[in-house]
Amino acid sequence: MYKIATLNRISPKGLNLLTEQYELTNAPERSEAILVRSQDLREMEFSQELLAIARAGAGVNNIPVDRCSEAGVVVFNTPGANANAVKELVLTALFMASRNIIDALEWTKTLKKDAAAIVEKQKSKFAGEEIAGKRLAVIGLGYIGVMVANAAKGLGMKVVGYDPYISVQNAHDLSPSVKIYDSLESLLPHCDFVTIHVPATEQTKGMFSYKLLDAMKNKAVLLNFARDSLVNAEDVKRALDERKLRLYVTDFPTDALLGTENALLIPHLGASTRESEENCAIMAVEQVMNYLEQGVIENSVNFPTCTPGPKITATRVCVLNKNIPSMLGKLTGVLAEMNLNISKLINKSKGDNAYTVIDVDGDVDAENIKNAFRFEGIISVRII
Repeated sequence: MYKIATLNRISPKGLNLLTEQYELTNAPERSEAILVRSQDLREMEFSQELLAIARAGAGVNNIPVDRCSEAGVVVFNTPGANANAVKELVLTALFMASRNIIDALEWTKTLKKDAAAIVEKQKSKFAGEEIAGKRLAVIGLGYIGVMVANAAKGLGMKVVGYDPYISVQNAHDLSPSVKIYDSLESLLPHCDFVTIHVPATEQTKGMFSYKLLDAMKNKAVLLNFARDSLVNAEDVKRALDERKLRLYVTDFPTDALLGTENALLIPHLGASTRESEENCAIMAVEQVMNYLEQGVIENSVNFPTCTPGPKITATRVCVLNKNIPSMLGKLTGVLAEMNLNISKLINKSKGDNAYTVIDVDGDVDAENIKNAFRFEGIISVRII
């Protein structure tokens, strides 16, 4: 029986997939897996039995990934599961920024009578622009960035992009008419709208500082539906004050931006749809179940993707280890000394970490294998 701790509300559409092998708990300190959305786990003490954390969403900045790697805890996320919801909100922001919709709605609330006549006299002060024909820069061409770029093309916008790490699959999915630039400095001066879709890392923290903001086209609109840490709030306020930026639209209100003129602060609604929450929950639960039951790793941020398929023998040995030379030879050598035949072996690596899945024949003593694998470079060993 696996104990699964749920932090935050996880959609029943996902939880209902759990079989009788699983027990839900609200005690993460006594669980083998954790399902989480936004709760901060960085200071949390984990169970010695913890094997996996699944984030029902894309960002994992609320999870201590490095600490998990050292402890042999596989961290999953759900890339793409909420992409359509975020894409739709970004498109909404484009329309809001172009058509003065927010100001117009607030003004209409002040009307007491003679609405039709007053509207006809005053509507011109809310006149806006159409987005068709305008140039949009998409910074970061992951799942969401590609969907935004393609949708904007469909609305008649001229779309350009920037992503030095774009995957083969995303490049394939991106509209061929989207020109990809090799530097932000060459792209920004020509764009009416700029939308950010890069992950929040130490390298991207504050990437939109005044230097980049100053490189943007005068009176451009900046949209941030990725993470608040990607922009320097004080520099955004300066750019707005100087009318360098016409608007800043973000899904991440911060104290520094509260009350700032021409900053539209949306209360983190990007993934807040029923469909998105269900998709994320289903994906997170399936990933945890596949890992616990079969040793399959998909969409992990700290260990490599590894899909070994169904077990072909009674025993599967799953080894999380450091990505160092000779490790595979040591593992197979130990099994040979134990007179265990290897039916199937898969070894994958990702950065400093690696994952080895070995199906073995014969009589197997799980504790003997775990003890035999206690040598340098081994993070954890699990027998399924």
